[in-house]
Amino acid sequence: MIEQVITPVTHDLGQFEVRRALPKRERTMVGPFIFVDEFGPAQLDIGSAMDVRPHPHINLATVTWLFEGAIEHRDSLGSFATIRPGQVNLMTAGRGIVHSERSPAEDRATGPKLYGMQTWLALPDGQEEIDPAFEAITDLPVVEDSCAKAIVIMGELWGRRAATTTHAGTIYAEILLAPTGSMPIEAEADERAVMLVGGEASIDGTPLGLYELTVLAPGREMALSSERGGRIMLLGGEAFRTQRHVWWNFVSSDRDRIRQAREDWKAGNFPKVPGDEDEFIPIPDGQPKTVSYP
Repeated sequence: MIEQVITPVTHDLGQFEVRRALPKRERTMVGPFIFVDEFGPAQLDIGSAMDVRPHPHINLATVTWLFEGAIEHRDSLGSFATIRPGQVNLMTAGRGIVHSERSPAEDRATGPKLYGMQTWLALPDGQEEIDPAFEAITDLPVVEDSCAKAIVIMGELWGRRAATTTHAGTIYAEILLAPTGSMPIEAEADERAVMLVGGEASIDGTPLGLYELTVLAPGREMALSSERGGRIMLLGGEAFRTQRHVWWNFVSSDRDRIRQAREDWKAGNFPKVPGDEDEFIPIPDGQPKTVSYP
């Protein structure tokens, strides 16, 4: 049974599009996931690039997962990693972190490809102000048969657990279905959603709309299937009992904490990103594109 279907807001960034499914007025979270972006597929012009200048986060963890292309991550802890398909990057902001995301130099010379997901996980009560951290994991469990393959990115699914750190109960997986392939979706998580990001697929016989976030009713095992082949993201986990607020790049259970983070960024009180100190994204003058709702 489908509980809700969320159509993302599409932001055209010139050479590629970003589709934002969460947060929306009709729903803020699915499990700990409070921000869900899908971008691409796109082929950028030679000499062009994705350049997300240094910017801050608090009280959340970012998860970057690519289907195609590469992104260089740098952060204020001194971390540097080139994200490629098959590698999950988990950056825990906690009490505060700054990072940048840019296309590698070698991709700029040939025209970068961009296709993937960026999601944010709200940190649970009592852990919002933990120390910032970063990890890049490539040894992820794979569950497959002749017509279906699933990569467990976070949490435990189909009896396999990823090594990726989880601060709250979390499930996250990429599912690839060949023509006539199918995959069961377990019922254990408090909240679950699927997003078709390529090809075609159905959940218990109901077709999925491309890039729509389809929230599944809890407590019922369901099945994904595809006649012609498709790529689907499964996400969800523990339902939070306390509300989370979002403003720009900040998430917190406390609105005053978000206001403090805004003032700290304006005042230059966040740390710099080694190797990327010269630029930054300023606080938006008006209402940012990413907000929660009262």
